[in-house]
Amino acid sequence: MVSSVLCRCVASPPPDAAAAASSSASSQASVDPCGGAVCGGPDHRLRLWSLFQTLDVNRDGGLCVNDLAVGLRRLGLHRTEGELRKILQAGDKDLDGQLDFEEFVHYLQDHEKKLRLVFKSLDKKNDGRIDAQEIMQSLRDLGVKISEQQAEKILKSMDKNGTMTIDWNEWRDYHLLHPVENIPEIILYWKHSTIFDVGENLTVPDEFTVEERQTGMWWRHLVAGGGAGAVSRTCTAPLDRLKVLMQVHASRSNNMCIVGGFTQMVREGGARSLWRGNGINVLKIAPESAIKFMAYEQIKRLIGSDQETLRIHERLVAGSLAGAIAQSSIYPMEVLKTRMALRKTGQYSGMLDCARKILAREGMAAFYKGYVPNMLGIIPYAGIDLAVYETLKNAWLQRYAVNSADPGVFVLLACGTMSSTCGQLASYPLALVRTRMQAQASIEGAPEVTMSSLFRQILRTEGAFGLYRGLAPNFMKVIPAVSISYVVYENLKITLGVQSR
Repeated sequence: MVSSVLCRCVASPPPDAAAAASSSASSQASVDPCGGAVCGGPDHRLRLWSLFQTLDVNRDGGLCVNDLAVGLRRLGLHRTEGELRKILQAGDKDLDGQLDFEEFVHYLQDHEKKLRLVFKSLDKKNDGRIDAQEIMQSLRDLGVKISEQQAEKILKSMDKNGTMTIDWNEWRDYHLLHPVENIPEIILYWKHSTIFDVGENLTVPDEFTVEERQTGMWWRHLVAGGGAGAVSRTCTAPLDRLKVLMQVHASRSNNMCIVGGFTQMVREGGARSLWRGNGINVLKIAPESAIKFMAYEQIKRLIGSDQETLRIHERLVAGSLAGAIAQSSIYPMEVLKTRMALRKTGQYSGMLDCARKILAREGMAAFYKGYVPNMLGIIPYAGIDLAVYETLKNAWLQRYAVNSADPGVFVLLACGTMSSTCGQLASYPLALVRTRMQAQASIEGAPEVTMSSLFRQILRTEGAFGLYRGLAPNFMKVIPAVSISYVVYENLKITLGVQSR
């Protein structure tokens, strides 16, 4: 029953199933061994309907967990309750707790495409078959070393005809109606927050495969990402300092432009002044990344399993909480970065001198100015950045991923740039208010400026446009920051022994 439903062709299904269905049966038979029966032929839905009816044990027109368990057991396929619930979660679009026929068809089609991606990535020789050496090589690329005997044991579990190789049909038959949420290929190629650093470390942390966590490859990725962030931030530091100056000093009466801002900085402190505040900005990468990663892993264990990939809304919750914990831990460094970027020549001799003077004149509370808008900014930035990136990633995988989940450099850079830009645009007013609060030195007897009063003041004196001061240099640094961090990240991966495939 199961095998008769699935296409026996090795060739990819035609892109336009409707057009294939309308063509003649004789024409299809000459192209595909299956005669188009499952590759989009007229009998395709009839065969799927037959399988659906077989699985629909209680004949209510929907597949629940019990239907799937009993129906698959009758077909010789045994799945755990957890796996069956994942199938329902993946396919149940209307959230009624069961799969109707259309949802069932959509799930199988999407599932088969994911399986084909994995099969293509494992088939190193491109001969349509997977052997023990290819399994060993693929796992070695993921950081897992296994013996030939172990690889052969994996093969035997799927090999029906005793050839000690797996063709596409055997691969698909074995994995039919088995939940595939976390394809290692996609996780490996679509790293996001680890690779791209645009100066704001508010993104949701990347997922790592089980093998990457078990073999310690994760820390090499994080070190490579930290090094890439340091180089990227240093290269774009002049634009970042200009953004801070425009956020704090620009107004209707002081309309600071990009060229004028750079000229003013160089005239006041020379060319070296363009990098003021960059030292502390680079130093905070390591503690912030480490704390965020550890917090993310602990929160994942509370809301899911550390062996599974969280769904997108769970990732957002876990990532936002981890970001809040990390930002709370290093926030005094954020205040120092702003004060160092805004300092005049000779005002501070260094970071420690700046910290001592702030503590002596303004007290410990000064190191947490702007904390509230900073925390509030995490949710729109991380949420929109993650949502846009995942949307673009899934759109590319659905439309263009045929032989590999590798999107290529330009697609990855474009997706990272667009998602970061959208995230920054959404959270920028909060970032501007945070910077102004950080920059405001406490004057004895002066009233404390609150977030809401500062918002009202900006809207009253400068209008809505005032909340986006400095946006131009901020966006100007996104493309070079993303590009530089990607190039440095890839080179550091090679240096640290993380294979790029």
